[in-house]
Amino acid sequence: MSLKIRLARAGAKKRPYYRIVVADSKSPRDGRYIEKIGTYDPLLPKGSERVKLVEDRVKHWLGVGAQPTDRVLRFLDAAGMRKRDPRSNPQKGQPGKKRVEREEAKRVAAEEKAKAAAEAAAAPPPPEPAPAEPQQPPVAE
Repeated sequence: MSLKIRLARAGAKKRPYYRIVVADSKSPRDGRYIEKIGTYDPLLPKGSERVKLVEDRVKHWLGVGAQPTDRVLRFLDAAGMRKRDPRSNPQKGQPGKKRVEREEAKRVAAEEKAKAAAEAAAAPPPPEPAPAEPQQPPVAE
């Protein structure tokens, strides 16, 4: 039987409240659990006590071999009970292949347009035709 320390949702619709429980990994999220070892209220402001843990029971279950989920591991790290390694995904922020191709095509088109504009500005302007002298109407005598 593999044990998990995880969150079990309680509370009303749009008003979440979580119990931190030790449960069999195969039992449903909000289903049967072995022991409640804390609570998490995400609606409280960040400065207040959103997470409450029974530390001696948490240490007992960790010693027995229960594995905390990612979110619970964050809580345990904040409480100083267990170290959580930060995750690093350097590829996550990179743009996709199609976007890179579009940006490259856009950059090439802009360079060509700037090059054509520079050549047009550097070339001597064509001579302007001299303005024709306006003809004076014949004077009637």
